[in-house]
Amino acid sequence: MNKIDMRDLVPYRTAVFDNSRWQNFQPRPDDVFICTPAKCGTTWTQTIVANLIRPDGDFPMPIMQLSPWIEAVFNPEPDMMLNLENQKLRRVIKSHTPADGIPWFPESKYIFVARDGRDAFMSLCNHMERMKMLDLLNEAAAATGVPKMPAYDGDPHAFFDQWLQEDDNFFNIVATYWKHQKQENMLLVHYNDLKKDLGQETRRIADFLDIALTNQQFEAVIERCTFDYMRDHPEMVGDFDMGFEGGIKGFIFKGTNGRWREVLTEKELKRYQLKAEKLLSPEAMNWLECGRIA
Repeated sequence: MNKIDMRDLVPYRTAVFDNSRWQNFQPRPDDVFICTPAKCGTTWTQTIVANLIRPDGDFPMPIMQLSPWIEAVFNPEPDMMLNLENQKLRRVIKSHTPADGIPWFPESKYIFVARDGRDAFMSLCNHMERMKMLDLLNEAAAATGVPKMPAYDGDPHAFFDQWLQEDDNFFNIVATYWKHQKQENMLLVHYNDLKKDLGQETRRIADFLDIALTNQQFEAVIERCTFDYMRDHPEMVGDFDMGFEGGIKGFIFKGTNGRWREVLTEKELKRYQLKAEKLLSPEAMNWLECGRIA
């Protein structure tokens, strides 16, 4: 199969990810792509989809290896591509790139997962505070002329300003995927809906992926996809000890919404609103804040 023509894609590159790594990807018709802004339920959705594909819970490797982040510069590319090539069952691939920076295959399925940006921001603060490898990634980025990732020094207000100003920011990612919302091969999933009714949303995902399970299988899948189960079973999800303080319990942190209400100021919330209104339609903004069920 021919390489993906990167001239069709908008280039995106940071100290952490580089979408030029798609050029060596060889797609399969039944691939599933989980696409999200950071800290919106990516790992949760990967775990759900991986369990739907393997409802007996028999994983040949942790889900974070089984379902790799294809653009991540810290994942050795040859090993990752070989891992994907050797997988016998349906593959699940993660992306944090805007929709105009990834290839779209008509027979594959795309799941776009998002969350209220203010909640995603609060989760990102914890993520950046606990991330161990940021200095190394920034050193490598500086050596190749790529801008450094901003560090989090414990000041959420300064970090919020940086977060809002990023060119490939949260809102840009949401806006690019919202343009694809009516495609038959894309499903919108909201973090709030997963929190409110994990069973119902997991069935939506299963139906979208044409996966049929027995009631017993489905109940087992739901049990393995709860926050508590994921946090208590790093052997299923992945080993985060090298990358994050606190390991998996530092990476899959509180999972709660609304913490921004006690942190962000009225002026900051106004800037957030103006940024959202600039890039998103009222319909997209309502979905982003409330989800589908609400």
